[in-house]
Amino acid sequence: MPFALALTVLLGLLTLLQLALIFGAPLGAFAWGGQHRVLPARLRIGSAVSILIYALIVVIAWDRVGAIDLFDGLFSEVAMWVIFAYFTLGIAMNAISRSKPERYTMVPMSIALAGLSFLIAMGFGELATAI
Repeated sequence: MPFALALTVLLGLLTLLQLALIFGAPLGAFAWGGQHRVLPARLRIGSAVSILIYALIVVIAWDRVGAIDLFDGLFSEVAMWVIFAYFTLGIAMNAISRSKPERYTMVPMSIALAGLSFLIAMGFGELATAI
């Protein structure tokens, strides 16, 4: 469960960033390609959708480790591999950003999220293995 907890904490930090962006904080250099100091409406909507995606990822991760039981085991296992692929793609996408602040903060964040999602997908941290 420590991997799911770490994933939750990191996604919580990203949620705080996305909320700040939604409410007009001048932190646009850290997200969405870094092209806007304050996000336009369409990217604020994207930030809101990101928060929903983060919440779904957290629920799937906790289901995968056995802390909650919402989904079929096969679903949460496959979903965690999809999440791993999503964060792995995020590494590349953030690495090619023109924004240095985005590259320097989001590439390490994406690496950490990909690593944690890989460990969870592999089944490390499951309650059954801890008992």
